[in-house]
Amino acid sequence: MIKVTRFLCAAFVMHAGAAFADDTAPDKVMYEDFSVQASLTGKAGDPVEGAKVFKDRGLGNCLACHQNADMSGDLFHGTVGPAVDGVADRWEPAQLRAIVSDAKQVFGEETVMPGFYSLKVGKDVAKDKAGKTILSAQQVEDVVAYLATLKE
Repeated sequence: MIKVTRFLCAAFVMHAGAAFADDTAPDKVMYEDFSVQASLTGKAGDPVEGAKVFKDRGLGNCLACHQNADMSGDLFHGTVGPAVDGVADRWEPAQLRAIVSDAKQVFGEETVMPGFYSLKVGKDVAKDKAGKTILSAQQVEDVVAYLATLKE
């Protein structure tokens, strides 16, 4: 499991970098009742862009762990996490935002899922990636908007 966690952290850490001026800073995100009610950017996400981030191996790389029937034409769906089919029927957007932002705030420290908008991305992070988030606030909002379209 340690090797998987290190691989995931190393594979996911991107150059999302510092938040834009109007974005909620990663350390200021308010997690309440396993939800993040407020948009991280103050604007709606774009589900089309969210789908791109979801499957992009250099960004979200969500397919590495989650199966997704909506992307059945894409290769290498993982089985580490649950399938995202029907996820919008199981979770509200505020809950999805909390999970994508920092799954550890929802599922606990044991989860393999990284915090995509957290500064706590794991051990052995490359020095040039330290202090940076995996995804930008807008990319998180885009992924949440995409996930909100996945209904049974």
